Formats: sequence, C-alpha cells, structure tokens
Amino acid sequence: MTVNEQQSRKDLVLDVARGMMAAARTAPKAKGVDNLEIVTLNGDDLHRLAQKMRALSEENGFKFFLRDANNVEQSDAVVVIGTRLGVFNLNCGMCGFPTCADKLQFKDIPCAFNTNDLGIALGSAAAYAADHRIDSRIMYSAGAAAHALGIVSSECKAVLAILLSCSGKSPYFDRVADKTPQATK
Repeated sequence: MTVNEQQSRKDLVLDVARGMMAAARTAPKAKGVDNLEIVTLNGDDLHRLAQKMRALSEENGFKFFLRDANNVEQSDAVVVIGTRLGVFNLNCGMCGFPTCADKLQFKDIPCAFNTNDLGIALGSAAAYAADHRIDSRIMYSAGAAAHALGIVSSECKAVLAILLSCSGKSPYFDRVADKTPQATK
C-alpha cells in the first residue's frame, strides 16, 4: 500500500484538531465549571468564515480582518473556542466590580475567570498542535467571525479561533500587513 503524504496530511490535521478539542475540554477550569463551546471547521466552512471576516472588515474598518481572512483560506482547519459568561461568586473584584452581585447588573461583562479559563483552554489546544508539529495561530478576528456566523451560541461572549496548517512553510509567519493608516485600528 502506498500512502500519499499530501492526501494524508489533511486527515492528520483533523485528527490533531480533535485532540486539540479534547485538550481544551480537559484543561483546568475555575471551580470545575465548564463554560466552553468548542468546534472545528474545515472544507467549505473555511471559505464561509473568511468571507464573514471580509464583511466584518468592511463594517468595522479593521484591515487586519482582511489579512487574517487570507490566512483562514490557507488553513487546513480552524478550531473555535468560546466561553459562556457566568459568575463564580468569589467576589474577587478582578472584573472591576467589588462583588459578583454588583457585576450581575452588567450581563455582557465577562467574569475574569471565564476569560482565564478560555486562555488556559487555548494554550492547552495550541500546545497539542505544537506537540504534533502542526502550525497554528490564535486569532481574535476569526473568533469574532465565527461568533457572528453563529458557529458557537450567542451566549459565548469571548470567542477565539486557532488556525491550523500542515505545509512546507507556515502561512502564519510572514504575513503581509496593510500599510494604510487604518491598519492600526
């Protein structure tokens, strides 16, 4: 039997994405409360995500969404991780409010532990990709587009995405930045 590397690497990336989802799911979480939603996109869904990123760039003027959309289309898969908001009744004040009861007046302000849990999950997932020699890059822009497309529930207020590629050179390394003044937005 002959195995063609070019064909098998697509399967490998999806296997690694599955492992990344498990790594994110099993990452430590505050008080053991799991507020994460995790999905993997590939195939035509990557084009749909890139198109949404381009549309969002038109709306918000952020040119880096255009650059990042190109990276999505160069990717083999994208892992999307979002967190629903909740409070942990620790009254830590890290969200800017003295108590969790005070914060509850503002439902769209994340609890610091929600975003900490998201960051730990992203780190675990990205480490899994690195351990399997798959190039990756965490992006806000792709997460925002995934959220806008409803890929994760509207309850997820913080959403980021990890782009994955297995090629001769990482598409996430020498990225061409737009030099216009709006590019800094």
